[in-house]
Amino acid sequence: MAAGEEEPGDNIVSRAAKLADKHLYLVRNISTGLAVAGVLLFAKSIKLVTKFTCAKDIPEKFIKKNVKLRGKLLCITERGLEVEHVPISIPFIASFQKRWYSDGSLLIRLAGVELTPSGKIWLQEKLQPSQMLWFQLLKREESALDCFVMIPRRGLFSECVNVEILKEGLGKVTHVPRFDEEPALWKFYKRLLKEEVKAQNKGKGLWKQESRLDILTNKMVNNTVVLKLKEFTRFIINMWKKIER
Repeated sequence: MAAGEEEPGDNIVSRAAKLADKHLYLVRNISTGLAVAGVLLFAKSIKLVTKFTCAKDIPEKFIKKNVKLRGKLLCITERGLEVEHVPISIPFIASFQKRWYSDGSLLIRLAGVELTPSGKIWLQEKLQPSQMLWFQLLKREESALDCFVMIPRRGLFSECVNVEILKEGLGKVTHVPRFDEEPALWKFYKRLLKEEVKAQNKGKGLWKQESRLDILTNKMVNNTVVLKLKEFTRFIINMWKKIER
């Protein structure tokens, strides 16, 4: 074969390379699209980007594993916290994710805590509508979820609402679901009890006790002898006023 002439095979490879170079942008976009689609399908399969609008939609394995979810507070009612679940957002496709979402909210109850009326007022002052928070799933009961509720603070720190209520004496410790099955839950349950005992010792909130002086004063005021002396004193004063007239 003369110099400069190409083999048929080389000619095919050369044309294919030129075609690939010409449509490189399209090939890259297709590859990126396929990769994103794969990530998206995987995320949906494990409920990573699913927005939960009612308690029954949450997989049972999420409850058993005590998964933490993020949400936005809508309001505080007599039943608990109304929270809108905010799922994980994947960059570049966040706008597409929102198209799948439907309206609805989750009813969150504070696990291990029985609120007092003062505790409910404190909760309304502590948490504001649209505030972001995390809730760790412990138990599902019909339409309600028993959770540990955390408020994000600076850096990696967070504040547990369940603990803070007991620390201020604004509630009592109640049963924590499955605390005897999970070491982490047992540890948290002991923490709740510890905060309740501290509040009792400090006399905070519902554990506030009257001082000895107050107790002695109340006993003196309500004593039968003292009451009779008061009546006798009033009688003498009234008789004296009549004599002067």
